[in-house]
Amino acid sequence: MLNILFICNKSPWPACEGGPIAMNQLIEGLADAGHRVKVLAINTNKYSVEPEKIPSAYKRKTDIELVYVNLAFKPIPAFINLFSRKSYHVERFITKAFESKLREILQENTFDIVQIETLFQSPYIETIRKFSDAKIILRAHNIEHLIWKRVAKNQKNPFRKFYIGHLAKTLETYEKQIVRTYDALVPITSKDAGFFQEFSNKAVLPLPFGVDTNKIKPSGAGGEMALFHIGSMNWMPNEEGIKWFIDNVWPIIEDNMPDLKLYLAGREMPEWLRKLERKNIIVVGEVDDAHDFILSKAISIAPLFSGSGIRIKIIESMALGRAVVSTSIGAEGINISDKKDILIADTAEEFYGAIDFLVSHKEKIAEIGSNARTLIEKEHDTGKLISKLEAFYRQIL
Repeated sequence: MLNILFICNKSPWPACEGGPIAMNQLIEGLADAGHRVKVLAINTNKYSVEPEKIPSAYKRKTDIELVYVNLAFKPIPAFINLFSRKSYHVERFITKAFESKLREILQENTFDIVQIETLFQSPYIETIRKFSDAKIILRAHNIEHLIWKRVAKNQKNPFRKFYIGHLAKTLETYEKQIVRTYDALVPITSKDAGFFQEFSNKAVLPLPFGVDTNKIKPSGAGGEMALFHIGSMNWMPNEEGIKWFIDNVWPIIEDNMPDLKLYLAGREMPEWLRKLERKNIIVVGEVDDAHDFILSKAISIAPLFSGSGIRIKIIESMALGRAVVSTSIGAEGINISDKKDILIADTAEEFYGAIDFLVSHKEKIAEIGSNARTLIEKEHDTGKLISKLEAFYRQIL
């Protein structure tokens, strides 16, 4: 049995958006495999959790503790950061309260592994080294600076382009330096692993997001012949992609498939989407059960043009046997074969063409969905991934 401390940039419970789902997959997976896990997480203003609502069974399994940190954008510090080489993204996560709680936990417990979820908790490495002999691992959900480089590239406002570019540059410098201070790195894709191997000489294990294929199963029904997107809209690449789709692809669909509907689900819908009045675009918002929602529709769209890592809702849609139309960037990190287990489209015309093909050849929806499910069973089953991670831990200890 290993003693493992997870340090998380948001609470892994409730697991209702990408980051928490990915964190919880490993936390509960390792606990279920017989290891002792402890979770210390930031409780943020954007992803706020009331500790008393966390189920007692989850508390017993994870011994979770939360420390509130206000991560709201602050104009004055953000402006001052323009004249600094420090990363504003990272600086926001540094607080005395969190450092104090971490120190207390390290002094009262002995850990074999301290796993830091996402780059942003890296400033606490020094504290961990001081109070623990544990091996420190970075679970990298993305190459963080790459997300912001792509976002900056797609900006039309000159000031936003400049400012986001500055944030990306300082974050890139920090990311390339800090990865050398870890004992090992666990990126979420093989492509991301190349970056970490280049800028550190440490052990690297690419470990993709997984699903419990015994619990997540396709239904026999094909669902409504409609498009859907599900994803948290507080993540800029999701909002950016949906805006692009509505502006560039939807007019073609309206002209050629006037009865086709698009359902948009996810947390924190922006005001412009909540007020959107377009025929056959239904803004659902947050749903009680993401899997039931996915199973109720036939075709998943993932129009992503920035970000890195793995899009968890694509994996879940594929696991549930849904046909997915995605950009190349959206499908990064998944070992897909275009036109076999997914359809890749990078322009408005290609997106419309892929959707038209599926609507016109309904048997292909089932075929591609079935192939997608087979791929997920082979490469993204949680049980297999936990076994790989356990072996990696023992290798570096």
